[in-house]
Amino acid sequence: GLYLEDLLVKPEARGRGIGLALLRRLATIALERNYGRMEWSVLDWNEPSIRFYKAAGATLMDDWTICRMTGEALENFARDEA
Repeated sequence: GLYLEDLLVKPEARGRGIGLALLRRLATIALERNYGRMEWSVLDWNEPSIRFYKAAGATLMDDWTICRMTGEALENFARDEA
């Protein structure tokens, strides 16, 4: 699959179809490479982006939770101290 980490269109450039064009190009790349899916994350409070992604045909995966490990927890885990 293709995982999109960040997609940012500057506020002054929004509403011109740039974000849609970028997503569409990534979808084309995913298909060209025979990837079965394209995934990304969106914060649950970001309603404009959620509406945008839904309008583009994306399915929001409410049953998934992002896990993160940083700082001391990451260091401890790497040293097998967790």
